[in-house]
Amino acid sequence: MPGRSSAFLARTVERIPSRWRTDLNLWIDFFALINLTFLSLDIYIAHSTNNFGNRAEFIPLIFSLAAPLLLIPALIARELLRRTGIWSVIGYIVGGLSIVIGLAGVVYHLDSQFFYERTLRSLTYAAPFAAPLAYTGIGMLLVMNRMVPQDSEEWAQWVLLLTLGGFFGNFVLSLTDHATNGFFSSAEWIPVVSAAFGVAFLAMPFMRRVDTRYLGVCGVVLVAQIVVGVLGFVLHGLADVHGPSRNLMDNVIYGAPPFAPLLFPNLALLGCIGLWALRLHVSPGPDKQAIATDY
Repeated sequence: MPGRSSAFLARTVERIPSRWRTDLNLWIDFFALINLTFLSLDIYIAHSTNNFGNRAEFIPLIFSLAAPLLLIPALIARELLRRTGIWSVIGYIVGGLSIVIGLAGVVYHLDSQFFYERTLRSLTYAAPFAAPLAYTGIGMLLVMNRMVPQDSEEWAQWVLLLTLGGFFGNFVLSLTDHATNGFFSSAEWIPVVSAAFGVAFLAMPFMRRVDTRYLGVCGVVLVAQIVVGVLGFVLHGLADVHGPSRNLMDNVIYGAPPFAPLLFPNLALLGCIGLWALRLHVSPGPDKQAIATDY
């Protein structure tokens, strides 16, 4: 009897990876789960600069801590109990709340200074107005993941579109954040240029038909984004370690945000999922008909 149980367990373990390798819905939900979890740490550091001066600043922190406690049971219900209805309902609830919190956060951040002065300088030195859109993007991922079939081209395009929006937001954040010190170091231009490249390459599939070779080029661009993000994480970390305060936590809170550069590899991972899904819906070579119509 124990031998049969062990054999059954071994066969089950062997089957799980193959099923999960092709379950793109699971990939996206796991991506959203990890992002919401780490956003709690990012929110804590960002809002600690004013010691959570407004009680509304606790809302995204509480949501980031609570959302995984809902998404994990939803995934268990889907993967182990085959209750996709529970998975869908919880995903819609968490996704909808995430969208609302993100949009409300944009208004709240802009209201901190920009709405009163309405100048480019006030926009640069205000709270990072685009940062809360991370919640909106994750929420849209969760909702889309339940509304669109994962084997459709539309699903892949939605993932790439949200990745494109994330890189555009990263471009704006890199530009405004580094403008606060007048781009003191020339290396601070690297994420700005890198994010611009990400936007340009990811926008192409929405302008014309592409082939698998172009998807390969996009993959290389996304790998470069990972390198840029890791490099930025190291540079931000070194800046905080050698910051003006003897207290490392003070340097982290009031200095270079250590986790901000990790948006690059994070978005690159999401983009790779989109490219992997899109590869099944594009031709292996150049679309000669599309090229002819371009001219």
